[in-house]
Amino acid sequence: MCGICGFTNATQGDEAILSAMCEVMAHRGPDGEGLYVADGIALGHRRLALIDLEGGSQPMVRSTGARAAEISSPARTAAGAPCADACSATARGAYAIVFNGEIYHYRDLRAELAADGWEFATDSDTEVLLVGYLAWGEAVLDRLRGMFAFAIWNRATRELFCARDFFGIKPFYYTQRQGHFIFASEIKSILEHPAYERALNEDALAAYLCFQFSALPETFFKGVFKLLPGHCLRVHADGTISERRYWRPTYAIDRNRSEADAVDAIDAAMRESVRYHNVADVEVGSFLSSGIDSSYLAACLAKENPAIHTFSVGFSLYEGNRDEVSWAKELADQLGVANASKHIRQEEYWDAVSRVQWHMDEPSADPSAVSLYFVDWLAAQQVKAVLSGEGADELFGGYCVYQAPLASRRLGWAPSGLLRPASRAARALGVRGANYLERASGPVEDWYYTNANDVSFSAAERDRLLRRPPAVPDPQQIVAPAYAEVADLDEVTRMQRVDMAFWLAGDILLKTDKMAMAHSLESRVPFLDKKVFEFASTLPVSQKVSPDQTKIALREAAERAIPHDWAQKRKLGFPTPIAAWLREKPFYQRVHHAFTSPAALEFFDVSLLLKLLDDHKAGAADNSRKIWIVYAFLEWYRIFFIDGTVPEAPSIR
Repeated sequence: MCGICGFTNATQGDEAILSAMCEVMAHRGPDGEGLYVADGIALGHRRLALIDLEGGSQPMVRSTGARAAEISSPARTAAGAPCADACSATARGAYAIVFNGEIYHYRDLRAELAADGWEFATDSDTEVLLVGYLAWGEAVLDRLRGMFAFAIWNRATRELFCARDFFGIKPFYYTQRQGHFIFASEIKSILEHPAYERALNEDALAAYLCFQFSALPETFFKGVFKLLPGHCLRVHADGTISERRYWRPTYAIDRNRSEADAVDAIDAAMRESVRYHNVADVEVGSFLSSGIDSSYLAACLAKENPAIHTFSVGFSLYEGNRDEVSWAKELADQLGVANASKHIRQEEYWDAVSRVQWHMDEPSADPSAVSLYFVDWLAAQQVKAVLSGEGADELFGGYCVYQAPLASRRLGWAPSGLLRPASRAARALGVRGANYLERASGPVEDWYYTNANDVSFSAAERDRLLRRPPAVPDPQQIVAPAYAEVADLDEVTRMQRVDMAFWLAGDILLKTDKMAMAHSLESRVPFLDKKVFEFASTLPVSQKVSPDQTKIALREAAERAIPHDWAQKRKLGFPTPIAAWLREKPFYQRVHHAFTSPAALEFFDVSLLLKLLDDHKAGAADNSRKIWIVYAFLEWYRIFFIDGTVPEAPSIR
């Protein structure tokens, strides 16, 4: 929906700083800019208008806490045209809000508030959120259904209240410097504040090598933190911060419900969620890949609006074969919906890497982030919002690795004391099956720490690779608190909880937000609806995975909307041919240049980097993902700490 930023202890002369913070993330909101500097607070907003196109500008200011509506929006257009005096940047109010996201059931909440005597001046979900906070206080968070990151200023108490949604769909970063609490939707916005002096957090690098994404609460920028999903904080008048977790996922497994009843409930929940996620004053489109998740969503959305547009990308390397684009086009024809598609060329992909790392703010080693950049670009040519399938795997058991505990039971007769050395020996010899033996040798807490397990560096490999390995916890220690929350549940559900806390929030949703916003597009994720989770959290393992299939009940529900071949199709993820590209001379040389750069020499044992690269090129091993982890970091570091300039956007055709 937009980008937000701000800081405490502001003075009237700080409007230029606030404007710079907004401008650097103008891509998040090309439809308008709003600045509010008054009474010690600075609040900034870049708007992507989707709901109440005329009346929903921000920051939104309410003059009093009374039920009567006294709203003003101190905004100006993106072109910088002046507002009327009533909307000046110094308009004062008892409360002011900046909000990024969507409250999908805001009309329901508005009706409830209106019945209690509250009046409204706009038809925006922003005003409903602000009034809901005035009516219910922090308890408003328990009533919300949507994605959000917001900050509300109380002039009387001189306190700032901030919150982030349940799953971490929308980002929220903050730091404290020189008496200021500084926050923003993107770290690059915080970097514009003169109180912050950028410095690298090498602890984040150490964790990243194992996870392939920023896995710690403190980001790659020292002193800049993420507000965690399901958390809120209050900045008090004296500058202190109190933070609390207002929501945590709970599981109540129902082993008595039949699979048929589960399928009925899933289909009903998903259709309701899609209906709410279609609420907008602009057209909402849908991504469409070859997989079940986006296919199911597109089919449900087509029931709401048969004229929807869908969007698909694949790779030219696979043209003529059964790739993502061909599957998507065939399904679009069967659903009777429009489909726009694109094959990503090798050169386009590699030229986009720097721009992607800049938009991500922190290094992202997920190759599909670059692919998302292109499908988001494609969608943004026609719509301002799209549905996307993130979250289905974590909620309904979609990753093939979730089958590992079931397969491991076949070796339950073997003592773990024999399996562990056997797995180490098999790994040392490069024998297939080492992972299988390792997973059978102990509980999931001992070996699983997210979907990055098999493609990232182990803690031992990381420590050999880094020139200055910091004393950071090993991956299993980092994810241990998430495991502890569900210690009494089955292994598959424990793995899902860890993925939801780390992989989903730190990789999947972050790239979803940043790549969409790079093109001024809003990505909506109906699987990550609180009501959908409430039901998914009751599914037993037998309705999620078996040794032969994943997302069992969800696939059955999807068959009510899409053909059998799509509903039961094996999961592919978002396949990107980097393994093949890294064996081609132009791309091998590009990475080789990065691996021998001064930055590489500063952080890594370059001889080990070159061995990874050369072994991969020779076909001795598939080191592509490890190579990409380091390459992505070096590109990011060059952009933010060496060049200091914004990379050019790639030429796309």
